[in-house]
Order: sequence, then structure tokens, then C-alpha cells
Amino acid sequence: MTRASLQSSAGPARRTVVAAAGAAGLAVALTACSDSDADSGADSGSGSAAAPEETGPTSSASSGGGTQEAAPAQALATAADIPEGGGVVFADRKVVVTQPSAGEFKAFSATCTHQGCAVKNVADGVINCPCHNSNFSIADGSVQSGPAREPLPAVEIAVDGESISLV
Repeated sequence: MTRASLQSSAGPARRTVVAAAGAAGLAVALTACSDSDADSGADSGSGSAAAPEETGPTSSASSGGGTQEAAPAQALATAADIPEGGGVVFADRKVVVTQPSAGEFKAFSATCTHQGCAVKNVADGVINCPCHNSNFSIADGSVQSGPAREPLPAVEIAVDGESISLV
């Protein structure tokens, strides 16, 4: 009887601990998303995002060696990492890169235009938002279904050989 009461009292405590850990992880993830949006100037990721904005004007002067050096710092993936007819969400960079057809790469914001949730994955030719099931085209970011009404904004990328980088 004592052993049975020990097991039953340990069961709920374990469930409580696991549930609390899950809730804490969710709170951290949500806070990280909202903090980086609110504090875009102070976030170290934003500092690297500011670099492409600075190199944008120099990229129009195609001879700018600094632009060539800045691109590797923003490298996302290789072409082989992005499946044809699919894509990959880079949550830390808030971008999703797709390959609608062989050798054609597109990139879009990974923030759903419905209520700002992060898109989760790419499957069956669409970018999926888990919050309210909005789906977006991998070819142009247009809304395919869901409550979202606006397409995902395009993000500029550069494909240099096999390297895909943010611009």
C-alpha cells in the first residue's frame, strides 16, 4: 500500500514537471519571437540584418568587393539543402527559402501575414502556418488557403554557385 501511494504521488509530480517544462519552453519561444520584433535595433541578429541593408546600395555598384565579403556572413544554405518542389524554414533568420522548380530559388518572410505567427514548414508545394492553417505558394508567396489575405513578402537572396545567401 505504501509503495502504491508512492507511485501515484510520483506520477502527477512527474506530469506536472513535464508540463511546466513544456510551458516554460513555449514561453521562451514566444518571448524570443516578440522580443526580436520589438527590439530590432538591439538584437544581435538584427545587427547582421542591418549589414545587408548597408550592402544593398553597394550591390548596385557591382564592383564592390565589400558586397562579396558580406554575402558569406549571411549564408543560409546550399542549393542541395533546398528540396525541389519544397523549401526550408530558417526560423532564426525569419525566412523561408523554396525551390519551386529545379534551380529556381525564392525566399519569403517566415512571418504569417494573418497574425504574425512563424510559418512552420513546407510540404506539398505550400508554406504552412500552424497557428490558423494559412498556406502560401512556394512560387510567389501568394495565399493558397486559410484566414491570411496577404501574401508572404518576398525576401531578396543571392545564389552564387551552390551557396544561397541573404542580400
